[in-house]
Amino acid sequence: MIGEAIEGEARDVGRRHAELVAALLDRRAVDRAPTVLLSGGETTVTVRGDGQGGRNTEYLLGLALALDGRPGIDALAADTDGIDGSRDNAGAFIGPDTLRRAVAAGLDARTILSRNDAYTLFARLGDLFVTGPTLTNVNDLRAILIAGADRP
Repeated sequence: MIGEAIEGEARDVGRRHAELVAALLDRRAVDRAPTVLLSGGETTVTVRGDGQGGRNTEYLLGLALALDGRPGIDALAADTDGIDGSRDNAGAFIGPDTLRRAVAAGLDARTILSRNDAYTLFARLGDLFVTGPTLTNVNDLRAILIAGADRP
């Protein structure tokens, strides 16, 4: 558990979590078995662009960009009320192939992040996490899976 009340700019929290994952792997601070890093709290998004998205998709896009395809890392970020921002998704998923698949789909992840348009990227990739409204709001949940088999 890396925190249950994490706050801050969503894309920056994603980058910091990627740095934590890299540091743990570089120091071999986690064993070779699969490890899950969990966090909660509600980040924020400073809207600078004209895109669509919410704090969980923006967090994940920041995380994916910072991980840059590092093998063996997958993540989910979602809001417990089932609505990330104002769209129909609770959040999304990323994996080591997220950025490669975005490029193949003609999407520039950095430009999309600068426009606050993470929803569009994850929708085009088919990686949205859609639950429908849950009628409860406990927290945002983030889970980063560090798979044992793909570690250095």
